[in-house]
Amino acid sequence: MNLGQWIGLIAIVLSLYILWQIREVLLLMFAAVVLAVTLNRLAKRFQRSGVKRGIAVLLSVAIFFACVIGFFLLIVPPFAQQFNELTYRVPQGFERFNSWFNELRTRIPAQLVPYVPDINSLIQQAQPFVNRVLGSSFAFVSGSLEVFIKVLLVLVLTGMFLADPLAYRKVFVRLFPSFYRRRVEGILNQCEVSLEGWITGAFIAMGVVGLMSVVGLSILGVKAALALGVLAGFLNLIPNLGPTMSVIPAMAIALLDNPWKVVAVLILYFIIQQTESNFITPIVMAHQVSLLPAVTLISQLFFVTFFGFLGLFLALPLTVVAKIWVQEVLIQDVLDKWGHNHTQEAELIIVSESSPIDEYVTVKDKREVDSADEE
Repeated sequence: MNLGQWIGLIAIVLSLYILWQIREVLLLMFAAVVLAVTLNRLAKRFQRSGVKRGIAVLLSVAIFFACVIGFFLLIVPPFAQQFNELTYRVPQGFERFNSWFNELRTRIPAQLVPYVPDINSLIQQAQPFVNRVLGSSFAFVSGSLEVFIKVLLVLVLTGMFLADPLAYRKVFVRLFPSFYRRRVEGILNQCEVSLEGWITGAFIAMGVVGLMSVVGLSILGVKAALALGVLAGFLNLIPNLGPTMSVIPAMAIALLDNPWKVVAVLILYFIIQQTESNFITPIVMAHQVSLLPAVTLISQLFFVTFFGFLGLFLALPLTVVAKIWVQEVLIQDVLDKWGHNHTQEAELIIVSESSPIDEYVTVKDKREVDSADEE
């Protein structure tokens, strides 16, 4: 390798290292891009109705904040009420559990009594886990200021991207060599179309899952059915893991009424999850985003390992965009053309070794005839 190649290699390594150090900032920027694409899609719908661009953007932002405020107003009050009732009934459940154990001790042989745990031993065994949970809760509360700053950063970036998206797009395109900029424009168009398709499919799936959850929980008589249904629809944005996370609060609230309702709620959410994964997602996402289930799961594990919860939440749009860049740049522009160029060079070498210009012209003319036949 010459000096220029070594300098280029060092520059690439340093660039990758810098990108890795600022990976969290890049992830927040990507979250702002996804949110800006969503609001821009809504603003375009208003523009088709004859609304000016500025007013359409303001309407989209107002609808977004109204949805966020409505979500918290709908979710927080009933959950707070049910949580207070849950903390009141948990000690009663422990007492009932302890009395059941004491009754069990009287009915089993005396040789087995030492092997039956009591409530105190169970509490002692669970104490380390409780301490870890409380420590995580305190860490979450102490990091709330950091979370607020990150959310504020995403919102500010979203507003900037939404106000003048073409200017920021031109800046990104100019980071590439001049001969490749038109190609980057095409790739960005594909990314925008795929993200819009994912957003449309995700909102349809969220609506269907939320509606099914509300109807099913209302039939079972579970309290806060509307809040639980909205939460289930929102967590459906996280494939595979979101439905599992949404069933936990539903089972906890069902436990307040009747222990048998817990089993009914678990069966209900299992049916909803199977319906969503086998019917809703294939029908909706087949026309929007084509991703293999294994790729989705692997991307979730990858992004949650390196980026935490936000990476898990953005795993699917990140995978959609990454798939397009890998397919267009790495496969089509590098690997496919590299093999094609290698074949052409080999043919030229064979032709030049066999005969001079006459046979080269013959082979060249033959290529032109073959290409004409193919067309």
